[in-house]
Amino acid sequence: MPITHHRTCSICEANCGIIVTAEGRDIISIKGDPDNALSRGHICPKATALADLQNDPDRLRKPLKRNGDSWEEIGWEQAFIEIGERTRDILARDAESAAMYIGNPNAHSYANSLVSGELKKALGLKNIYSASTVDQMPHMVANLALFGHSGLWGVPDIDRTETMIILGGNPMASNGSVWTVPDFRNRAKALQKRGGQLVVIDPRRTETAKIADRHLFIRPATDGLLLVALLKAVLAHPARPALPDYIDNLDAVADTLSGFDSAICAAQTGVPLGDIKWLADRMVNGPAALYGRIGAATQSFGTLNAWLIALINIASGQLDREGGLLFPTPLVDTVAMAGPGSIGRRHSRVSGHPLVMGEFPAATLAEEIETPGEGQIKALFVVAGNPVLSTPNGRRLDAALESLELMVSIDMYRNATSRRAHYILPPVGPLEREHYGLFLLPIAIRNFGKFSRPLFEAEEGTLHDWQIIRKLAETISGLPIERATPREALDNLLKAGPYAISLAEVEAEPSGKDFGPLQAGRFPERLRTPTKRIDCAPANLIADLERLHETLAQAKDDRLRLIGRRHVRSNNSWLHNSPRLVKGPERCTLMIHPDDARARNLGDGSLAEVASKSGAIRLPVEVTDDMMPGTVSIPHGWGHNLPGVSMAVAQAHAGASINDLTEEDALDPLSGNAAFSGVPVEVRPAA
Repeated sequence: MPITHHRTCSICEANCGIIVTAEGRDIISIKGDPDNALSRGHICPKATALADLQNDPDRLRKPLKRNGDSWEEIGWEQAFIEIGERTRDILARDAESAAMYIGNPNAHSYANSLVSGELKKALGLKNIYSASTVDQMPHMVANLALFGHSGLWGVPDIDRTETMIILGGNPMASNGSVWTVPDFRNRAKALQKRGGQLVVIDPRRTETAKIADRHLFIRPATDGLLLVALLKAVLAHPARPALPDYIDNLDAVADTLSGFDSAICAAQTGVPLGDIKWLADRMVNGPAALYGRIGAATQSFGTLNAWLIALINIASGQLDREGGLLFPTPLVDTVAMAGPGSIGRRHSRVSGHPLVMGEFPAATLAEEIETPGEGQIKALFVVAGNPVLSTPNGRRLDAALESLELMVSIDMYRNATSRRAHYILPPVGPLEREHYGLFLLPIAIRNFGKFSRPLFEAEEGTLHDWQIIRKLAETISGLPIERATPREALDNLLKAGPYAISLAEVEAEPSGKDFGPLQAGRFPERLRTPTKRIDCAPANLIADLERLHETLAQAKDDRLRLIGRRHVRSNNSWLHNSPRLVKGPERCTLMIHPDDARARNLGDGSLAEVASKSGAIRLPVEVTDDMMPGTVSIPHGWGHNLPGVSMAVAQAHAGASINDLTEEDALDPLSGNAAFSGVPVEVRPAA
């Protein structure tokens, strides 16, 4: 007899409520939950792919051990014993030679988040890498500098604003990113219906730009200059409101900006100065919110951009204001449960990059494996990550991984990264695990919580990812871990949170527990700075303005500039084995403006070679005036055509990896984040 099950889609940051109908272990349908106050019945195609992931014949069910180029299934006990022995041997020779890479799916696994520290402790880890430094670290550094905690995120209040400005983000594809905002299309429609405006600034006319009231093209990686000109216009606006009394040193920022000529900045960006002044007027008159995302973060000025975005919201009076930038009151206060973060406590062994929020730049992982000496990485544990396809110069990292003495991947697939592992330890399927958006609900558009029990019992002989992590920690350390289960720990966190609610109470609401829209007036109490004040002029960010100013005098060349993109039917590198998501037109294409295509004898559907100093790839051409002239776009996460990858559908739709072109030495120095945007490339017809 069919059963219906209310749960949360755990694939992306939107955390949409879904209703799954199943009979036995057969999934009949997956639909949006209309009673979920956060997602309001919305789902995207990714949710329906949960069935593909759960039943995928290519998904691993048992541990694999690699012997040369061949693989054998082994038992869990054998896997843990052998990994423990090999790890202890490596650490006995060099206690700092182990490392961990933590992939994006861990942000969607509250259980992993609560137990991963056990494995870090067992390994004595000083070398931690994650997807954060190819994605969001600039925002976290700016949060720490201004608000006193790396996890204190401001959320654009799109449901009550009159002007929503999006810089380098595409929530029509992502439903938010470090902004949990499911059903973005209807929220944007509601904004427009009440007379408000949606404005998108992007080098590509994205899916979000196509529903916007206004789209402004911007040259890749010039966002900092645009933001300087916009902040200057806001500061000079005659109607700018008085600042709250907890805001310090905005005048010092204004003094530093006096060295920038707004007209020259605008000319460099390609955004007319008149449009920038119009944006300033909309921000000051509000309510308005300026939101910048991955396109603004993945630049060499990523942290500067995040800081300037925050300052524009502050200077225009939109911080902590209804319709502006608000700060949630989540059921679990992740700010209270963890330290604020730190910068520079250690530096990387080879290139001397500072440790930022406990992590080294993912772009430096290859050199730390390659370079001999004390502390050389010889054992690597990868938890739900695919850095060969997601970090800069993936080919170099791929070659480095082959030289490791031990590599262990906790992964559902033998993919571009895990194919180099000595052991692959697969967790249960996505519908066999419980879910709570521990780190995503604190950045949601509503104060909301939902706990999902597993739809299916785990198959016999399988383990949850958190169980794998805990067992590895026990085996390596030789000590049993007597700690709460993730479910017990979550219950304690909820009881200690702002609403003092139990997990049982949350679980009793099948469509989630809603505590309403976000509230204004949370500052200065919510601030985590020692003084409960905001210093707008941190010395390192003021100093980085000089580096930005120097770009105005740099000689320009005529090479095309490369940017990435994402699609609503994809999520980084790990949904391409879903038949229902990869069907239809080819999506791993080179988007190029008609003028640039003609100049290079490229036609729509032809094959192009794209080359940078890191390497070259080939892929089909998509000629479109959605691209700004001088700019080309390739989606990230593709490139599955590698030996040893055991994903049949993905191999058939392999595409090419943009990260065979990106550069590992191009980083934001303040955060260590990879600078993917604006890579200079040559494009020509493929021979």
